[in-house]
Amino acid sequence: MKIRKTTIIVHIIAWSVALIWILPFLGVFMASIRPVREIIYGWWNFDPFNPTLKNFIEAWNHSMFPLWRGVLNSFIVAIPSTIIPLFLGALAGYGFARFSFPIKNYIFLTIVLLMAMPQQSVAIPLYMMMNSLGLIDNYIGLITVHSAWGLPWIILFMRNFFSTLPVEVEEAARVDGASSFKIFYKIVLPMALPALASVVVLQFMWVWSDFFLALILIYDPDLLLATQRVPRIAFGAFHVDWGILSAGSIIVMAVPIIVFALLQKYYIRGMIGWTVKG
Repeated sequence: MKIRKTTIIVHIIAWSVALIWILPFLGVFMASIRPVREIIYGWWNFDPFNPTLKNFIEAWNHSMFPLWRGVLNSFIVAIPSTIIPLFLGALAGYGFARFSFPIKNYIFLTIVLLMAMPQQSVAIPLYMMMNSLGLIDNYIGLITVHSAWGLPWIILFMRNFFSTLPVEVEEAARVDGASSFKIFYKIVLPMALPALASVVVLQFMWVWSDFFLALILIYDPDLLLATQRVPRIAFGAFHVDWGILSAGSIIVMAVPIIVFALLQKYYIRGMIGWTVKG
């Protein structure tokens, strides 16, 4: 009975927090599917209630900044910006977890400290460096920056996960003559799929939702990402179209939500696996 009471209390708290978090989204959603005149006195007022997809259609096919193009551009940036640091971070994390080399701890500490560096603190030197390399208005430059920015936390995450894996299997493969790299991609990586899925979800969501780095490096109207187009489709010369702004925001946020939903099972296993075993 005591356990049941505790469970009920936990569920009540959890659902209350979830409700508090979802209320603002409900307001945005109502603004996207209803005319402004219906929600001007509160989105919770359903008299009258005339839902429409007009705002979504106008945001998707905007005359100057079509959101479909921004979504495509964001995929072009987000996919390689997820795969590249995932591969490099997994390699580095495995090296830190399994091998010993000079100043290993100092290098790892430096990598961890890099996670605390805010993007705003390096905005000017980052722009100057990319400009000198001719990588402004270039997806290669933005992908490189996102990959470099994601490496520290991915190395830390993968190193912690690899540290929990049993070394006996790797030692048996090494006795059979397998090289370290062969052990890594044929034995270790398959066992680390939950952690890899977690990295994919988090890195993809962060790159997809990025606005600051894209604002620094991308200026060409044809190259603008989805997050850069959302404010442009809604802000006119004399007014803000809140319906289109809300619809565009929902379209952009839907992609990482779908990715999370598809990989949720592996994401949860990867997030709690090494903490529980550690």
